[in-house]
Amino acid sequence: MRTFLDTSLLSLMLFSCLNFAVSSSLYSSTCQLQKQFDLNGMHKTGDVSLGGIFRFHFFPGYPDLSFTSEPQHPTCYRFSVVGFRQAQTMAFAIDEINRNSNLLPNVTLGYSLYDNCAQLGTAFRAAMTLVSGKEEQVTLEENCVGTPPVLGIVGDASSTRSIAISPVLGSYRVPLVSYFATCSCLSDRQRFPSFFRTIPSDAFQVNAMIQILKHFGWTWTGLLINDNDYGFHAARSFHSDLGPAGGGCLAYTEILPLVYDPAELKRIVDVIRKSTARVVIVFASQRRILNLMKEVNQFWEHIFQCRFAPPPAGWVDSGGELCTGQEDIENVETDFLDVSNLRLEYNVYKAVYALAYALDDMLQCEPGRGPFSNNTCAHLQRLEPWQLMHYLEKVNFTTTFGDQVSFDENGDALPVYDIINWVWLPDGTSKVQRVGEFKRSAFKGEKLTLDEDKIFWNFESKQPPRSVCSESCPPGTRMARKKGEPECCFDCVPCSEGKISNTTDSMECTSCPEDFWSSPQHDHCVPKKTEFLSYHEPLGICLTTTSLLGTCICVVVLGIFIHHHSTPIVRANNSELSFLLLVSLKFCFLCSLLFIGRPRLWTCQLRHAAFGISFVLCVSCILVKTMVVLAVFKASKPGGESSLKWFGAVQQRGTVLVLTSVQAAICTVWLVSASPVPHKNSQYHSGKIVYECVVGSTVGFAVLLGYIGLLAVLSCLLAFLARNLPDSFNEAKLITFSMLIFCAVWVAFVPAYISSPGNYADAVEVFAILASSFGLLVALFGPKCYIILFRPERNTKKAIMGRGTDT
Repeated sequence: MRTFLDTSLLSLMLFSCLNFAVSSSLYSSTCQLQKQFDLNGMHKTGDVSLGGIFRFHFFPGYPDLSFTSEPQHPTCYRFSVVGFRQAQTMAFAIDEINRNSNLLPNVTLGYSLYDNCAQLGTAFRAAMTLVSGKEEQVTLEENCVGTPPVLGIVGDASSTRSIAISPVLGSYRVPLVSYFATCSCLSDRQRFPSFFRTIPSDAFQVNAMIQILKHFGWTWTGLLINDNDYGFHAARSFHSDLGPAGGGCLAYTEILPLVYDPAELKRIVDVIRKSTARVVIVFASQRRILNLMKEVNQFWEHIFQCRFAPPPAGWVDSGGELCTGQEDIENVETDFLDVSNLRLEYNVYKAVYALAYALDDMLQCEPGRGPFSNNTCAHLQRLEPWQLMHYLEKVNFTTTFGDQVSFDENGDALPVYDIINWVWLPDGTSKVQRVGEFKRSAFKGEKLTLDEDKIFWNFESKQPPRSVCSESCPPGTRMARKKGEPECCFDCVPCSEGKISNTTDSMECTSCPEDFWSSPQHDHCVPKKTEFLSYHEPLGICLTTTSLLGTCICVVVLGIFIHHHSTPIVRANNSELSFLLLVSLKFCFLCSLLFIGRPRLWTCQLRHAAFGISFVLCVSCILVKTMVVLAVFKASKPGGESSLKWFGAVQQRGTVLVLTSVQAAICTVWLVSASPVPHKNSQYHSGKIVYECVVGSTVGFAVLLGYIGLLAVLSCLLAFLARNLPDSFNEAKLITFSMLIFCAVWVAFVPAYISSPGNYADAVEVFAILASSFGLLVALFGPKCYIILFRPERNTKKAIMGRGTDT
């Protein structure tokens, strides 16, 4: 957004100045410059001047753009040796031309070179300054013409910045000759009518790459690109031309980050390493490649003679250094940054000479035989950039180094590429050597020349790598043909869950045995992970704690009742049954522990039997207590004394024993006929085994639960009938309430248990046991403990019988 605003403001300022200039020609002889930009630059006066845009610095410092005050000019940081060297090359070329008596005789060239600070807004400011000049007031002739500040501009190095600058300059036919902007889109003469370049476009670069791939038979490659116009257009051309040209395939396409991002670069390096492609095509700037190379140890360790962790054995002990990734490559002597390798500077050199030869041809025009209207020629005192453009399109010369320079109808130079090879030397240093060329001539077309004997292959075999469309699939994957691709092209598809492939070139994956699962790499089978309600997981810990807490509370209540066994509230309604009920509740709490832990045969057999017998013992005690309450109430009426003989202590104990024995018999028959057993269930989760206890006989389990439910319902009904007894402390009401809780819990338990998978079914059953046990404990003994501990004045026979308290 900031760049857009900067560009928009600059465009408006340019329009304002030009409009002012036109208006001034009607009313005055001067053009007033509205504002000057504060730019870093180099200048030299001359009869005519050329402009240049170079990168003197790496980073801009953005000013405050809140528009509450006049914006300050941006500042630049981090001096660029390479960009400054390119600017010096232009200055050198102009000095060389001025000393050449055969080129532009009697004309002195000057220059104005500005810093773009590697930023679009600054580059735009530099271009506008070059075409509008720095003089605050310019005197014009009557027809508002005159020698402009610069006739042509050398720059910019970036495709993105050239795309932004060139249309504006093209509107006024100011030539822009780039030395490094390679985007094929810049060949569009409709959009960029005044753009020229001395470096081949990406279209030729892509073709050169493809010809090299065809030469070595590499049909399986990776692609790395810049995240800008240069990279995107190159990738588009490469994608569209690769298949038709040689039937090759791209293994991957990755975009190098704009700023140094170690995580993203590491990810890209991992993609490169994991890919079967052994050839990587790169359309990227030097800075992006250096950032990437920080993550590629083969390169970095050779350059700095260090090793990344973990280093080889004995490396540190022998005095070797560890790589940090922060080493500065610009401080190391390497051919990658060798100042004697001036390929890019040579393009600047050719761009300056192209403008100079075009200007020389224009000034040698014979009057009356010129190319302009009425066969006129241009004059030194009244030169216009569009006149220079006419000659620049037709320029054709040979440099002192023997290279021909000319432009085609799209402003592109005759393309030629040197093919270079990076060679590692025994001492750990490197050098770059030329091993061939790829060029296009007007008569012979495109031609690739390679001297393979000079090429250094960094492999043990010292031979070119094999990079076919698809290598053998590694274990854990299978081959899957690609539709629409050559037969040699296939994907290595990971085996699905539960299947493996432990051989290469496998067309199918094999399934693992029932109790096994595929490894993460899908290259071998491993035992499935087992799952059950464990003591070590949060749910198991919570249930265990609750069970032990309930057991402790039962012990505490039992202790309270034993300590106060002689009090009326404990003795009322048979204290022996109360003690037995508390013991049975303790067993109910403890039996829930059998449902936690790894299922074994004895725990599976014991858990339901213990659960069923404990709860029947508990409910039987409650049922007998209810019957005793009814008998006592009946005996209090005339003629009902005989009913108590059927509910003495012996009869009560006998009833509880008989009712419990029935449940014991049910459990015995169940365990003998179809005993619960541990079972490994893999239907819930395909990748794991759920250990559970199958009930063996659903009928046996249903009878066990049904018997408990029958006794509970019977107790609830009897207690309901006795709910209105005249006692102030009505035992029947407490029993009714407790049994309602009990029945509600177990009615809800059945659907929840059926719908819960695996170890959650055990958790549901444990929860039901604990909830019903706590419900009985609190409902039956909570009020009594409250009176015993906190209201002892109510713990009297009169109070219980509703006759007030004793005095």
